[in-house]
Amino acid sequence: MIPNEVDLAEEFGCARATVNRALRELARSGVIDRRRKAGTRVALNPVRRATLEIPVIRQEVEGRGGTYGYALLSREIVSSPADMSDLAAWPEDAHVLHVRALHLSDGRPYAHEDRWVNLEVAPEIEGADLGEVSANEWLVRNVSYSRGRIVLSAGAADARIAEVLGCESGAPVFQIERTTWLHETPITWVRLSYPASHRLSTSI
Repeated sequence: MIPNEVDLAEEFGCARATVNRALRELARSGVIDRRRKAGTRVALNPVRRATLEIPVIRQEVEGRGGTYGYALLSREIVSSPADMSDLAAWPEDAHVLHVRALHLSDGRPYAHEDRWVNLEVAPEIEGADLGEVSANEWLVRNVSYSRGRIVLSAGAADARIAEVLGCESGAPVFQIERTTWLHETPITWVRLSYPASHRLSTSI
């Protein structure tokens, strides 16, 4: 067991709110186990939690030695789509920016980006020049998030994706679906579609 928040605040000469915030971070990282009415204990078997770092696709391409290219395919403001089941908390009739873009490496299709951005959380993106800077890069630079979720899957290219990736309709593609939230409010949902030859690597 570790001391309560009041005692820790007195011991370290800081506000109780500071102690509470520190304990929340330790609990989130799996170092301590907090239970209501049961106190706080050092975790017997600490769980190492992965940190979600969203890559900037431009840097990803350049890091592989490629020359990055980018094309904004479409941009429109719409209501949130009804079929976005991944976003259970997506507000109904939300003010949403829908962006489709193509990322290239050495002039060849690298990834198709299909993104929805909640303008209630990121209103400034509405005035951003997304023909110059991708929504991916703009969001990483300008919007903080508190949590995220990633789904990796194999898929089949529909006619629209096949056209921009330069493959046949129905050809296999590697897909990443990613959602980020600010607390309980969704910020953005994106589906990235890559040619089947794409390789994903990460560090843990």
